[in-house]
Amino acid sequence: MKLKITALSCLAILSATHLAHASAGNTSLPEPSNRFWWPKTLDLSPLRAHDVASNPYGSNFDYASEFQSLDLAEVKKDIEKTLKTSQLWWPSDYGHYGPFMIRMAWHSAGTYRVGDGRGGAGGGQQRFAPLNSWPDNANLDKARRLMWPVKQKYGRKLSWADLMILSGNVALESMGFKTLGFAGGREDDWEPDHVYWGPENTFLDDKRRTKTGGLKGDLAAVQMGLIYVNPEGPGGNHDPLSAAQDMRLSFGRMAMNDEEIVALVAGGHTLGKAHGAHKPEHCVGAEPEAAAIEEQGLGWKNKCGKGNAEDTVTSGLEGAWTSTPTEWSMQYLDNLFKFEWVTEKSPAGATQWVPSDPFADNLVPDAHQKDVRHAPIMFTTDLALKRDPEFRKISERFLNNPNEFDHAFAKAWFKLTHRDMGPRARYVGAEVPSEEMLWQDPIPAPSYKLIQADDISDLKARILSSNLSDQAMIKAAWGAASSYRATDMRGGTDGGRLRLLPQKNWTVNDPAELEVVLSALEKVQSDFNETQQDGTQVSFADLVVLAGNTAIEHATHQSDPSMKLSLPFSPGRGDASQAQTDVASFSFLEPKADAFRNYFSKESFYPPLKAMVDKANTLNLTVPEMTVLLGGLRTLNVNTAGDQRGVLTSTPGVLSNDFFINLLDMSVEWKKSDIEGVYKGYDRETQVEKWSASSVDLIFGSNSELRSIAEVYASEDGRIKFIEDFIKAWTKVMNAGRFNLE
Repeated sequence: MKLKITALSCLAILSATHLAHASAGNTSLPEPSNRFWWPKTLDLSPLRAHDVASNPYGSNFDYASEFQSLDLAEVKKDIEKTLKTSQLWWPSDYGHYGPFMIRMAWHSAGTYRVGDGRGGAGGGQQRFAPLNSWPDNANLDKARRLMWPVKQKYGRKLSWADLMILSGNVALESMGFKTLGFAGGREDDWEPDHVYWGPENTFLDDKRRTKTGGLKGDLAAVQMGLIYVNPEGPGGNHDPLSAAQDMRLSFGRMAMNDEEIVALVAGGHTLGKAHGAHKPEHCVGAEPEAAAIEEQGLGWKNKCGKGNAEDTVTSGLEGAWTSTPTEWSMQYLDNLFKFEWVTEKSPAGATQWVPSDPFADNLVPDAHQKDVRHAPIMFTTDLALKRDPEFRKISERFLNNPNEFDHAFAKAWFKLTHRDMGPRARYVGAEVPSEEMLWQDPIPAPSYKLIQADDISDLKARILSSNLSDQAMIKAAWGAASSYRATDMRGGTDGGRLRLLPQKNWTVNDPAELEVVLSALEKVQSDFNETQQDGTQVSFADLVVLAGNTAIEHATHQSDPSMKLSLPFSPGRGDASQAQTDVASFSFLEPKADAFRNYFSKESFYPPLKAMVDKANTLNLTVPEMTVLLGGLRTLNVNTAGDQRGVLTSTPGVLSNDFFINLLDMSVEWKKSDIEGVYKGYDRETQVEKWSASSVDLIFGSNSELRSIAEVYASEDGRIKFIEDFIKAWTKVMNAGRFNLE
């Protein structure tokens, strides 16, 4: 797919140029890192990523406000002018950069994967390695340079992340398509994300398949360095039916169904062309990250012919799908079904398809040379839309109903380019669609008077009278809040989906115990709401957080009456309905591991320690926040299924720093038990068993960085700091995803 892939013919040259650069360009030896010497050391770097110290605009920069100050119509005019102004250093195909910018936008957004919420357009990550040097992103460095004058003009008011997507929208509109709209608000990152892109160490390699042909973990692309799938079919087999299965697998893991797949492929290939004028191994130089310093961040330098225009090499496939590559039309689907298609080799040696009918040989104009014409082309993945029975039904329906096709592509394009933005509260700009999509996890805004201080005191008393245990309420609040993913801003307490399918049945939430909590809190909610005369109401989403706060305050006060905690609480969360919840989509948020509750399932792709860091990362926690939360939750005794590993205290259920004190106690000797994942702590003198723990507990005494933080909380003067830091971190998690507070 021209907009989504790069042919395997690029592999040899990419690998060769990278090795040549490594051997010839850098003679200094790098200093070995700690992980070089001790490769099993826990990597905490994801929790330090995107530090404000990296951001040249500082911590107080409000990008949403800056974007809202733009004249969006004027920005779009500047973009369209750029699209129609060809540059000598990289001439536009057919006099229009539109298809090029659609590819840039698509590849920026198309890395999103629903499994862990990573990837996507947010942050403008296409600017950084490895994405800026993936084979599938070949020559997109030029697309960003073409847009630099627009970025330069608007500076901080327009992020690269927004500009790349907006350029794709303007391109579509400039070529005659009506988009659904555009939402700004994507802030730029200033360093690469920590993302697991796959186990391979060679571009375009494939070591990510399960025994049944699926993809391991949360991976979505089928090969290293691709956005989606191989355009020539799996492994270059040129089989449209097996290509269809790979498309379902990959697109499905990026949140797209069959109808959306067909709409996106057909819509994307209605415009533009593929580029494979020469064999890449003979012509194309190193990718941007491996290119020489004088190239100034540009890569894939082409030494054949002009090096661009009709000599461009990108995917290795060559040609256009329609005779009007810069005009929106139905030609793609019309050509797909009108002709019989046979294979041929592109000039670069890649396998593509052309009509068997000689009449088609001169249908398509050349992108640069006057009086030169070509036959239209298709990829193996294009033929999948015709050969696969389900794809064919959809394709024929679109062909016979052009308006339906237009609408389907508009919705799929909007979803593709906005899927990772999170709730609509983050959308800014004059072109935000009024329509609310189910995939946006809609939450009704409260239409009632919010609870005030007196109401909160009243509700706390009602909660304590409900006979629920402190642990059960804390577990419920954590179960609601810890569903949040900072990777795509989904989940969290807002919406009150803890009481809905699928979340209420997640194993990690102890469904039977949770049902008791839900019933009791729903009664508190209804009783309170029915007695209010002034329009005040409390949402379930607010109530479950308030219950968790109340339980922590109560548990601590019961142990030490001098401790009168009052946890911060901000009302205003709304309650979503079951109809507003896409069960299949929301199921991806179910934790496969949660170290904070000492929960680990066999479905977890990561081992326990890495899963702990990954969970903390999705909650946007720092290393100290992860440390204090885990230690506090252990003493509060809220592990899943009553697991006692890590409950290192003689007063379980009380918020204390006992976890750290007892973990660092040198009178205790730790040993592996006969049960996998369980360690036992014994009194060194008597060898009497005192404690039980997991690896995610012991790592806070074993890892030197984590131990240094644990020592702070285990010190004589660390008790108050521990409680203060725990409350701050707890409140941060309870408010995660509440963008209306920002």
